[in-house]
Amino acid sequence: MPKKIITPEVNYGPLQGLIGTWKGDKGMDVSPEVIGDEKSPFYETMVFEGAGDLTNAGIQKIAMVRYHLVVSKKINDEVFHDQVGYWLWDEANSIIMHSLTVPRGLCVLAGGTFKGKSSKSKTITLEVKAGIKDKNWGIVQSPFMNKNAKTLEFRQKISISPKKLEYFETTVLKIYGRKFDHTDKNTLVKVK
Repeated sequence: MPKKIITPEVNYGPLQGLIGTWKGDKGMDVSPEVIGDEKSPFYETMVFEGAGDLTNAGIQKIAMVRYHLVVSKKINDEVFHDQVGYWLWDEANSIIMHSLTVPRGLCVLAGGTFKGKSSKSKTITLEVKAGIKDKNWGIVQSPFMNKNAKTLEFRQKISISPKKLEYFETTVLKIYGRKFDHTDKNTLVKVK
């Protein structure tokens, strides 16, 4: 993928702070097992690139930030999560969107209203959600996932400051005959 040069005319709004490379080794993944759950400490790298803007149907202008993240277990350095997608900003409607794809046969389009920056600091908070019954912010998954590890909801909150990114996300699953809140959280620092 060719890199897009960030130009002043593109307004990335609250997504501007994402752009760059972030690394964190304080992650904790709580995932379902046949009996109970498993807690796995992890480290990850997130790379965000400004990808310009576009216009939908001649009306809606959207700024795009493309990303790739790779997550590895601390215990054995095994990659257990790889994800690509876009963060999108619709300034006219104060809407943020997060489209993501993971190579398990799962795609999510989560969204929310951007409520502005924290008045006490330079921290920006992004919150998005999606659900299988939500008519606007949805989840698409393969027949295998629908039958064996169905994603019912996705919720994510990211706080971005100039040098630190913290997130907490919950993926509600129907797996092993029960509902389970699969959670991930981490604190990352900007490395470039």
